[in-house]
Amino acid sequence: MVDRKSPDSATQRAIHRKRRAPPGAAPGTLVADPTAFQPAIDVIAYGPDSFEEIEIGNVEELVPMLGKHAVTWINVVGLGDLDLIRRLGEIFDLHGLALEDVVNLHQRPKLEEYAEHAFIVTRMVPDGSSSPAIEQVSMFLGKDFLLTFQERPGDCFEPVRSRLRSSRGQIRSRMADYLAYALLDAVIDGYFPLLEALGERLEVLEDRVIDWPADMKASEIHAVKRELLLLRRAIWPQREMINALTREALPYVSEQTRLYLRDCYDHTIQLMDIVETYREIATGLVDLYLSSVSTRLNEIMKVLTIIATIFIPLGFVAGIYGMNFDRGASPWNMPELAWYWGYPVVMGLMAALALAMLYYFYAKGWILRRGRTRSER
Repeated sequence: MVDRKSPDSATQRAIHRKRRAPPGAAPGTLVADPTAFQPAIDVIAYGPDSFEEIEIGNVEELVPMLGKHAVTWINVVGLGDLDLIRRLGEIFDLHGLALEDVVNLHQRPKLEEYAEHAFIVTRMVPDGSSSPAIEQVSMFLGKDFLLTFQERPGDCFEPVRSRLRSSRGQIRSRMADYLAYALLDAVIDGYFPLLEALGERLEVLEDRVIDWPADMKASEIHAVKRELLLLRRAIWPQREMINALTREALPYVSEQTRLYLRDCYDHTIQLMDIVETYREIATGLVDLYLSSVSTRLNEIMKVLTIIATIFIPLGFVAGIYGMNFDRGASPWNMPELAWYWGYPVVMGLMAALALAMLYYFYAKGWILRRGRTRSER
């Protein structure tokens, strides 16, 4: 039994770092990520009337199993052992450049054809993931084998394993190309739940932008846009890769399997349509958020301006009666100060001015949001 060593919490965040060979390194140079999981090898070998599933601890245990069944699926989980990867390359006669792409986790989905096998790179959303923690899955497809490499434990292939164990459908009666199709189909279908979750998040953000724009931040919308960009970068080349599988006349991909791959291609087109639609919605939400914030600021400025406008004439009246000219020097120096009703008259005048201005603002529809008629405009 192979020990699957997991990185601790400090190194878990570094698991997605892109490791590349040093500039100028020889082609086929393998460089391992020090935070990568130690590999475990799961083998499923089957035929129409046979089935065997084991987990091996040593790659040499695999050699006697090859050729005993119609199809052998070897799934390597973890890329932390370069010697094991090189040995698998020797057993299956894999090209060094393809093995280099297996450990360099910056590859875009693609298809490369070699003499005895095809090299397929796809990007997978782990089953049950609510965020686009997309990982690279590398596949080597031969006539009677399928060799897959995953970055870490957790995938969306369990439905395929269940079909193999229970012999449901036609998967046990078909060759390795159909198994590769089934895995690719599971990868593509794994994007739909994630996009549904993103769609729900966009709906919630849209309601918040309209109803409570002050209670949210633009960074929330930006986070969704960034996730959609990551999905687009994964799905767009995936569509090209599956299209190449349907077009290329590969000797180990039958015509019947190409028909199923066309359906898989249709699903990638649906995914791209959804992603592009959500990206447009997210972009519109940014504009709507900025517009809502601007509108709210304008409402606040309007209220403050109305308050200031009302107090301008009141301040003018109060300023006049605060000049304190000496009435003894001249009878013209503020005679109102000697009136018996002077103070109540001035206060009443100021109140009347404020009420008159409020009524004018109301009549114009500037306050209380009263609809204005065409004549009032």
